Amino acid sequence: MTTRRQKAGRTPASEATFFGYRFQRPKLLTWALTHRSLAYETKPETLPDPTSDNEQLEFVGDAVLGLAVAESLFHRFPSSREGELTRLRASLVSRRHLSAIAAEIGLGNLLLLGRGEEQSGGRRKPALLANALEAVIAALYLDGGLPAARAFIEKHIIEPALPELNLAMQASSTFSGAIGDHKSALQEHLQATGSGQPHYVLTAQSGPDHQKRFRVEVRIADGSGGTIPLAESEGTTKKQAQQEAARIAFQRLVAQKHTGMEKTP
Repeated sequence: MTTRRQKAGRTPASEATFFGYRFQRPKLLTWALTHRSLAYETKPETLPDPTSDNEQLEFVGDAVLGLAVAESLFHRFPSSREGELTRLRASLVSRRHLSAIAAEIGLGNLLLLGRGEEQSGGRRKPALLANALEAVIAALYLDGGLPAARAFIEKHIIEPALPELNLAMQASSTFSGAIGDHKSALQEHLQATGSGQPHYVLTAQSGPDHQKRFRVEVRIADGSGGTIPLAESEGTTKKQAQQEAARIAFQRLVAQKHTGMEKTP
C-alpha cells in the first residue's frame, strides 16, 4: 500500500507499505481490507472462517483505537476532567469521524469488495469505511504493536481534529464534543447563551448540475423581527456549505466569548 490513490480493489499482499508503515506480515493488511461480500461471492464455503473477512479485526481495532485516543487526550489535556475527555474521545472514535477520515485518505479505493457491494457504492458507504479503518488499525497493531497503530491514529485521526478539540475545550460547558458536527456545536452554543436557533439560508448556487456550488449563510434572530448574519460559506452540497458556515460562526463566537466581546442579540 502507498499513499497514492490506486485503482479500486488493487491490494496485493506483496505491497507491504501502508501510509509510511512497512508491514512485516503483508497478509494482515490484505485481511484488514477484505470485506465480507467478497468471501460471500467468491468462496462462500469460507464464511464460517473469521479470517475470511475483516470483521474480526474490527473488534481488535476498536479497542486499540479507544486506548490510543484516551492516552493521547490524557497527555494533550492534562487539566481536563473525566467527563470532558470522555466527550472528546466519543467524538474521535465515532462512526461519523472515522468514516470521514477513511474517505479523506482514500481507504475506499483500497477495499476488496464483492461485485454486488461494489455496484451498490460500497466504497463510499460510511459504515463500511469506518469498519475498514478500525480493521486497518488492528492490522497495524498486530504487525507492529501499539507504536505502529498509535502513529497512524495520531497522524490521521487525532491531529486533523486538534483545532476542533481545542475549541471544544474552550467551550467545554456548551459543546457536546461532536467533532465535525459544526451545526450541533453552534446550536448548543447559541442555546447556552440565550441567542436562539440558527437559521441557514441558501444565498446562491452556481455551476452545471454535476458540479454545483452552493452558498449558505447562517443567521440568528435579532429580537426585533430581523436577523443577524453570523457567517457564510460555500460547498459542493447544501449540507457541506451549512457545516462550513456553522464552523466559521462557532469559531467566531467562541473567540468573542473569550475576549469579552460576545453579545447576545
